[in-house]
Amino acid sequence: MQWYKEDLAYIHDAGYGNHARQSAAAILDIWAENRLPKGLIVELGCGTGLSSLAFAEAGYDVLGVDISQSAIAIARTRVPKADFRVQSLFEVDIPSCCAVTAIGEVLNYLFATDGDRAERIGLFNKIYNALIPGGIFVFDIAEPGQVQSEKAVQEFTEGEDWVVLVEKEEDRDRAILSRRIVTFRQVGEYYRRDEEIHRQRLYRAIDLAKELRQTGFEARIARGYGDYLLPPSRRAIVAHKPR
Repeated sequence: MQWYKEDLAYIHDAGYGNHARQSAAAILDIWAENRLPKGLIVELGCGTGLSSLAFAEAGYDVLGVDISQSAIAIARTRVPKADFRVQSLFEVDIPSCCAVTAIGEVLNYLFATDGDRAERIGLFNKIYNALIPGGIFVFDIAEPGQVQSEKAVQEFTEGEDWVVLVEKEEDRDRAILSRRIVTFRQVGEYYRRDEEIHRQRLYRAIDLAKELRQTGFEARIARGYGDYLLPPSRRAIVAHKPR
């Protein structure tokens, strides 16, 4: 299976990049407040490199990881000095670094995982061991309550040369959100159609914060990154490795 293929990666970059930009700006403020030293930043689910560019321009070295080949291709063009890898965030080796990010509900996606708790704890341990003392792991998640209706809901968004239609449905018993995404992108005279189905396991932030603390982190839950607030039923978690 492939996700965020060429057209969806392009549309996500062109029409949905504001979250990455605003999150990155606010995260830089968090790092500054905590006097994080300049060094390597590891971005899990880096997408098309919008946040990578902000971190690189701020003087950090960047290693970006994403499962989408098309997104990584855009990121490599946008931030040529950064190191980008096409790989699952659960499989990548994380080198010693000063911070790890996962912006955009990255941990929720069931792309190369079934959301198994042991796998998630393994990732938290890997991140903890890779971070320098005082290092920071910051990410956001989607919680239950993404779809208020008992039935599937539909919405669409359009740009200059693209249209995307999304059908969302939430299985509340299993805490699974399903998105059927149909894209139309103009290629020459005509529009090309593509379709992807994304599934997310919805977590409660309080549960993940508990797991992080059991790993050794000092973790706090927030409505967003600093002054940048996330949409409803989404939370940010900032986890510090003790000095």
